[in-house]
Amino acid sequence: MTNQDDRRVVEQFWAAMNTNDFRAAGAWLHDDYVLEWPQSGERIRGRDNLAVVNAWYTAAGPWQFTVNRILADQHQVVTDVTVTDGIISAQAITFSEVRDGKIVHQTEHWPEPFEAPVWRAQWVERGNR
Repeated sequence: MTNQDDRRVVEQFWAAMNTNDFRAAGAWLHDDYVLEWPQSGERIRGRDNLAVVNAWYTAAGPWQFTVNRILADQHQVVTDVTVTDGIISAQAITFSEVRDGKIVHQTEHWPEPFEAPVWRAQWVERGNR
């Protein structure tokens, strides 16, 4: 796959996330998918856990994901994404590694560190902060 192919995979992932059908977004994730959230020290393994965490996340309305910038180089795609529920808005920088046409690993940096909420402990692992 080329850089452009990897870029399209990540673009399609964000487009699927924007539908708020988080299980459908999982179609763009590799079987060995892992997401790291360094600010809270959490690690999410697998597309099912990612879907559940996003579905349970408290929001005032449907989530909207806007890709502000995207860069692709050698199976690594970096996105600058604005996320809003209509009330709150945040910007995330996500490093996505693509393998076999699927996202296998993401590290997502949110604006400020925060404590991991207890409610999602059953779906995530605690990592270093």
